[in-house]
Amino acid sequence: MSKSILLFSAIALFSAGCARAQPVNMEQTVDHALTVAKEQSVRMARSLEDRKEELPYSIQPNGELKTCDWSSWVSGFFPGTLWYLFEEYQTPELRQYAEEYTARVENAKNHTGNHDTGFMVFCSFGNGYRLTKNPDYLEVIETGCESLCTRYDETIGCIRSWDWGSDMWNYPVIIDNMMNLEMLLWGGEQFDNQSFIDIAISHADVTMKHHFREDSSSYHVVSYNDDGSVELKRTWQGCSDDSAWARGQGWGLYGYTMMYRFTKNQAYLDQAVQIAEFIANHPNLPDDGIPYWDFNAPDIPNALRDSSAGALIASALLELSGYVDDSLAHKYMQLGETQLRTLCSPEYLAVPGTNHHFILKHAVGNIPDNNEIDVPLNYADYYFVEALLRYKQINRF
Repeated sequence: MSKSILLFSAIALFSAGCARAQPVNMEQTVDHALTVAKEQSVRMARSLEDRKEELPYSIQPNGELKTCDWSSWVSGFFPGTLWYLFEEYQTPELRQYAEEYTARVENAKNHTGNHDTGFMVFCSFGNGYRLTKNPDYLEVIETGCESLCTRYDETIGCIRSWDWGSDMWNYPVIIDNMMNLEMLLWGGEQFDNQSFIDIAISHADVTMKHHFREDSSSYHVVSYNDDGSVELKRTWQGCSDDSAWARGQGWGLYGYTMMYRFTKNQAYLDQAVQIAEFIANHPNLPDDGIPYWDFNAPDIPNALRDSSAGALIASALLELSGYVDDSLAHKYMQLGETQLRTLCSPEYLAVPGTNHHFILKHAVGNIPDNNEIDVPLNYADYYFVEALLRYKQINRF
């Protein structure tokens, strides 16, 4: 029997005897999860090799694989996951597939109808350039930055998120958009383009001013009038306008941690810590660290959990732990580790060959829209693998 099967059996037995699996050896647990991630992702890549325009997204209600093309906001996550796995394992097969699936996203560089160009281009081409220094990738990233900046309004100071819903709002900006600023900040430094940096900072500053409540939870959507004043505040994917949609809190936490990494602006670090404290201290955060899809879901404790929010928050907390004092660093590292332990357990981690070759189970897309409910999602896999690698780097194994 292989070591990976023995480890998986041990974790399964532990889970059967406990309400929440807590494997003792974190190094083995992380390495096992990465092995599963590699096997699942290679299987996925092979399964779509002949479907030249398609990328894996999720599972449809009928149980079949849900795919997308380059134009979806999630198109960059599977290539990015392959690049992370290539970083860990350095196999020719992983590099080949990472390059192949990254190429499928290239058209996104010219797309000006989407605020998620950072997700699309930087998760794929950005990670590809980081690991290979392929000069062809630079043109894609620079063009992607330019396309994203066409959605910026100087008076409002933000990048417009959605073009739909004109009957509901004037100029919607969603908390998710914080994630796309990383490409602009990196691109501003790489291409010596201060306008990319200025736009990212303006967007982060305006969002910090208007998106957050007194308890440091955030709305999902803030819409602005043409003069830059706030029109309305809503929570589109949460259970109510006043609720704390779990993945949205993760987008904010990750976004402001990333903003501090690039700028060293203390205000961004303070904001990230305030969001982290809201999450870590929330009475509705389960002991195993994987949040309900909304911190204020009315059917807690029976509400669905969201592995995508758990993976995203874990990755952000691990990075944030490197920027704060020792007491907070320990707190955030412990919570991030707890979340990874849970995601590495059989409850969430797929058995190789199952789950349509996605890595994690039990993610939630958009419950109010009855869309992607309790399914795998490619961005849950991406942030899970990122968090595993961050944990390994921090703990040097």
